[in-house]
Amino acid sequence: MKKIISLTLSCLMVLVVWGQDVATEDTLAVAKDSVSIGSHTEFAATKLSDDNVTKAQGDSAYMRNDYASAIQIYESLLTKGEAAEIYYNLGNSYYKTDDIAKAILNYERALLLQPGNADVRANLEIARSKTIDKVVSVPDIFFVTWTKSLINCLSVDAWAKLGIVSFSLFFFSKQIVWKKSGFIAGIVFLIFVVLSNVFASEQKTELMNRNNAIILSPSVTVRSTPSESGTSLFVLHEGHKIEIKDNSMREWKEIRLEDGKVGWVPASAIEVI
Repeated sequence: MKKIISLTLSCLMVLVVWGQDVATEDTLAVAKDSVSIGSHTEFAATKLSDDNVTKAQGDSAYMRNDYASAIQIYESLLTKGEAAEIYYNLGNSYYKTDDIAKAILNYERALLLQPGNADVRANLEIARSKTIDKVVSVPDIFFVTWTKSLINCLSVDAWAKLGIVSFSLFFFSKQIVWKKSGFIAGIVFLIFVVLSNVFASEQKTELMNRNNAIILSPSVTVRSTPSESGTSLFVLHEGHKIEIKDNSMREWKEIRLEDGKVGWVPASAIEVI
């Protein structure tokens, strides 16, 4: 019995490690192929090309300190489709030009695609440290914080693949000769299948329904009503992350801060992550 339980736990550990590798294999740099510039590590130069530009050209421009050209190339590549590594490198380029707001915006977009990527998260924290606003968020209870961290340790694709593998192991466990041991292993794998699918669904929902944004204007006055004549409540500065509470109006958006404060800002002052 102990051997079966140990084997089951070992399989789960292998699944988690494999899932983390899947989540990062397309974005984390291989040491021998990556380049480090200051505290910012570039991803491996994977070729993503269209008719005119490639990621390698963008990386080359970045290495030459030609950040304007690198930004132009990375932006061009993103018109062909989203990729975490391109958002990450674009964020690095904006950071080097002291455009902290757009650096944060692109780091956040990279994290949406690869929430478990430590390099992106580290650079995001560095960029955030240079913003003006320091809002203390309302703390979640321990269980909620722990659950969010667990969900974000892998990408939606990684959770989906883990679910498929766990589902296969669940059926395999039913073939075990020892019925009691097979039953216990089956329950464990079934729970893992359910959690993997729930977590994948949560991440897909967040990816599809993007209701967070970054303040891009140097400063913006948050008002009590969606009008310039509304009462001035407080001022936010570039780089601050906000949640869009009401997206029904075209020119104005109702927002909410981490500390629970709400108000209205012009749509032109923010950009959705």
